[in-house]
Amino acid sequence: MSELALGTMMFGAMGNTDRDDSARIINRALDAGINLVDTADVYSQGESEEIVGAAIASRRDEVVLATKFGLPLSEDPNSAGASRRWIVQAVENSLRRLRTDRIDLYQLHRFDWTTDLGETLAALDDLIRAGKVLAVGASTFPAEKIVEAQWIAQRTGTHRFLSEQPQYSILGRTPERSVFPVARQYGMGVMTYSPLHSGWLSGRSRTEPSHRAQGRVELHDPESEAGRRRVRAVEELERIAADADLTMPQLAIAFVTSHPAVTAAIIGPRTQDQLDGLLTAADVVLGDDVLDRIDAVVAPGTEVHDDSYNATPPALALAAVRRR
Repeated sequence: MSELALGTMMFGAMGNTDRDDSARIINRALDAGINLVDTADVYSQGESEEIVGAAIASRRDEVVLATKFGLPLSEDPNSAGASRRWIVQAVENSLRRLRTDRIDLYQLHRFDWTTDLGETLAALDDLIRAGKVLAVGASTFPAEKIVEAQWIAQRTGTHRFLSEQPQYSILGRTPERSVFPVARQYGMGVMTYSPLHSGWLSGRSRTEPSHRAQGRVELHDPESEAGRRRVRAVEELERIAADADLTMPQLAIAFVTSHPAVTAAIIGPRTQDQLDGLLTAADVVLGDDVLDRIDAVVAPGTEVHDDSYNATPPALALAAVRRR
């Protein structure tokens, strides 16, 4: 698997609305040596999957095709989650949109706190045995749920999650605490998303939140208390990048791929120029001196501040669950 993976969240209504241009970007990434393409049914309400399916139709066997399920696609409460009922429907919808007869890696987009994990694994196991899915994985699981899933699979004899997809960047290093060690313990692949931390490490002006950060301005406003802390950290990182003769995206992506637990870093360009800039990070290797300087700015296992984009257990987020 290539160290860089192509994330396609920005293709469709959520980003690049030009389908032909999106297809060119996908094929440019494949030509550059990327062989892992990651999408999800929720990205632009299925449009991203349609774009990917059309773009790779003639090159299907070159691609490790990954998609995700589980986040809400409508206000219908049955059009989300990890129940058997939804899984058997969601996979057929994704197969149709992707124009393929199998999904190489089918991932649960977020842990479903309302469905028994054994039911989820049993349903996914049936998809593997039917040949519709080749492997299954998880996204943004807390470490204890990664372990629980492995135990259930071992106890019940079902196929186990082979991968985990956490958010990980220089500014958000919490996966290093427990998610990465657990993933390595169980021999899981790890492909991380948002290496540029929603645009903070892109090298562009921070006066406005990135496209991905829209709706979470309080976490990305440079004038907020948390934002000021981030600005100071980014300024120090910019000096580190300049001293190493690197761009900020090169530093950010090379940092992610330098961790021994990381299989691939997902990049999510919206334009051809963005892709070409990100591809230059593929061959960058950071020396120990650079990594030590990064550690001095953001200590291992820490974040500049807590990013609520990550999944939060209901027991922490919902007062009704933690109070009588």
